[in-house]
Amino acid sequence: MPVPVLLTGRSVRLEPLAMRHAEALARAGGADRSAYAFTPVPDGLESALDYIARALADQAAGRCLPFALVSTADERVIGSTRFLELDYWRGPLIWPPVPGMPHGDPLTAVPDAAEIGNTWIAGDARGTGINTEAKYLMLRHAFESWGVRRITMRADARNTRSRIAIERLGATCEGIRRAHSRGLDGAVRDTAFYSILDEEWPTVRDIIELRLSTPRQVRIPQDLLPA
Repeated sequence: MPVPVLLTGRSVRLEPLAMRHAEALARAGGADRSAYAFTPVPDGLESALDYIARALADQAAGRCLPFALVSTADERVIGSTRFLELDYWRGPLIWPPVPGMPHGDPLTAVPDAAEIGNTWIAGDARGTGINTEAKYLMLRHAFESWGVRRITMRADARNTRSRIAIERLGATCEGIRRAHSRGLDGAVRDTAFYSILDEEWPTVRDIIELRLSTPRQVRIPQDLLPA
């Protein structure tokens, strides 16, 4: 499994998820739950503890690498994200392939393909550029440190907000998998799949870096606008 890493940007820091994040994660998840219709987000301390325990169990089994998102402006935990669906293609060819099983020492393995997902951000951190920078840090680590061939992202086909955010990164839509899984609301959902390949990363990196370097407009609440 990949070694846990700390990824630091200007506005956000990605810390390896740990039980010490539970209280702050519960506060972040409870602040504004209006945008969590399609994403599992902890609600309360007990839920946060269970959320982290499950993520760490998956990490111990080599299935994911979870992070807590921390705002560098005020050192506040504002959400979570993770690498998952880790796949390994190096070593002797084994057929049929065994997903998630690296060749050699699993403690030093790096994946050849992975997915970025299970991302959620507190309501007051949305639209600030933090999500874009977090994705940038993860993509840069995956392509430039691990040397992956592909990064996948997916979203409930109904989740327009997430799909727009993924497309703005420069990811390519591979299509919609119909009746793919059960959604958080219990309905059988369609899933939109996206990917970025290693040969596409330099162009995608330039697009994201340009967005991150462009000053963001300050959003003024409607009640403060002149009549």
